[in-house]
Amino acid sequence: MKHFLTLLDLTSDELNAILDRAIELKNELKQQGHNKKSMDGKVLGMIFEKSSTRTRVSFEAGTAQLGGHAIFLSPNDTQMGRGEPVEDTARVISSMVDIIMVRTFNHLMLEAFAKNSSVPVINALTDDFHPCQLLADMQTFREHRGDIQGKTVTWVGDGNNMCQSYINAAKQWDFKLKIACPEGYEPTRSLLVDNSDRVEIYTDPVEAVSGSSLVVTDTWASMGQESEKRERQKTFANYMVTEELMVQAEPDALFMHCLPAYRGYEISETMLDAKSSVVWDEAENRLHAQKALMEFLLAQQ
Repeated sequence: MKHFLTLLDLTSDELNAILDRAIELKNELKQQGHNKKSMDGKVLGMIFEKSSTRTRVSFEAGTAQLGGHAIFLSPNDTQMGRGEPVEDTARVISSMVDIIMVRTFNHLMLEAFAKNSSVPVINALTDDFHPCQLLADMQTFREHRGDIQGKTVTWVGDGNNMCQSYINAAKQWDFKLKIACPEGYEPTRSLLVDNSDRVEIYTDPVEAVSGSSLVVTDTWASMGQESEKRERQKTFANYMVTEELMVQAEPDALFMHCLPAYRGYEISETMLDAKSSVVWDEAENRLHAQKALMEFLLAQQ
């Protein structure tokens, strides 16, 4: 049995097989209007401690498209919200469902949950990593530009969970990653040290995007950082991705954002609909990449 807590839980070959299957599922749905019911009779437990739009819809819709059923559980719906140990919750819920996704704050909590689960557990976002989004991003790049191996990718903004998952992605898909962020907002130092052969830190976004085939950003203040929002807006004022900044990248460079996006802050007013933007394809691909991921994990049991 395998879990998917970070991209490093699977091999590069397994990740690429998931991307191939995601593209197959996407084409199958568009051409035939339905997918094969590979999750027939299967139940996905969805545990949300953080709010969500794309994550809930994509997992719930994807499970339905594969013939399965999804159960949504908020903090108000579980005993974890009333202090039950996560280990106990994991044992009980995993005895009743076939696969579980968890969207939470503390990554260590997720690891404890997976350790005590008898079924596969998927990280649907923690404060440290967001691997499901990276599956969608890598699928999107593959659909538009082919293999990302050997390319240069630039991350602009906070060294947050998305940025840290991009560091893992650079290792798994063998590309160079340049991170443009203000001093003091870098990703975890251990990740930078472990990946120093392919990750570089910049403070100048213009310098960082030079030569890049993909430019990615995210909100400056993630969930749980609302009290820092005003200060972060000042600190990150020079880290907005604009169509003018994209000119400094490769001529055919793509732009991605995991959404929700705040126009006039981390991106310009027109960036989401710019010629280089593949944000809407990226958002849709959460659905297909996660279907392929669930199929893969269920097949490993």
